[in-house]
Amino acid sequence: MEPSKKTQHRGTFECELCGLKAPYSYYGQKPPNPYSVAMEFSLPSLLEESYVMKDPFTSDKDKFLILGSRCNLCRKCVCVGTECSLFYSKRFCLPCVNLHLKEFPLEIKQDLEKKTHSKSQSSKTKDSKKS
Repeated sequence: MEPSKKTQHRGTFECELCGLKAPYSYYGQKPPNPYSVAMEFSLPSLLEESYVMKDPFTSDKDKFLILGSRCNLCRKCVCVGTECSLFYSKRFCLPCVNLHLKEFPLEIKQDLEKKTHSKSQSSKTKDSKKS
C-alpha cells in the first residue's frame, strides 16, 4: 500500500448515540500500523473491528486514534466515549448494557452506578448555580 493511501479519508464515522462525527481512514482490526494504535498493549492488532483515524494532534503520520466500533448486540455505531459505550471483551453501547445488566460482572454494574450517581450530582450542582 502506498504511504499516501495509508491515511486517506475513507468515510465519516458517526456515533449513533452522541452524534460525534469524524473522518476515518480505516475500519477493521489491523490498521496500517497497529503498533502505533495499541503500542501500550503491545498488540499486533486491535481487539475489535474499529473505526480509526490519523491522530490530528501529532505530526507523526503513523499515529492513529480509535474513534469507535459497532455494538456487539444491536450493531449501532458508537464512539469509545464513556457516555456512549464500554469495552468488556467486546464493544457494547450503554443502552444495551443497561438492558442486559444482569449479564455483566458486578464491577461493571458498580461503575455504571457511580457514573449515574456522579452525573445526577453534577446536574444538581448546575441547577443550583442557575438559581
